[in-house]
Amino acid sequence: MPTQPLSQKEIEDRLRELPGWSVEGDRLMRTYRLGDHFAATALVVHVARIQQELDHHSDLTLGYNTVALAVNTHSAGGAVTEKDFELADRVERIAPGHGAS
Repeated sequence: MPTQPLSQKEIEDRLRELPGWSVEGDRLMRTYRLGDHFAATALVVHVARIQQELDHHSDLTLGYNTVALAVNTHSAGGAVTEKDFELADRVERIAPGHGAS
């Protein structure tokens, strides 16, 4: 069964649970700041493991001390779905352990 796009209200409700996350265009997004490049790289590796577990992958951008995520669900026509929020929630839970803010 395909994943269904969330309504605007559902997206707004879910965003209240994830401070720092936003929707830009058709993507759920967040940028984290970290102490240095090594910490940022470690976060990317941890996010990659979560994505593999969920079989749901975001675009990840690694900067010197930043990690940016942008995600939507291709199988739902590029819309934001519950799968995107599940990924965001999992990342949000592990990011502080890497010193991310």
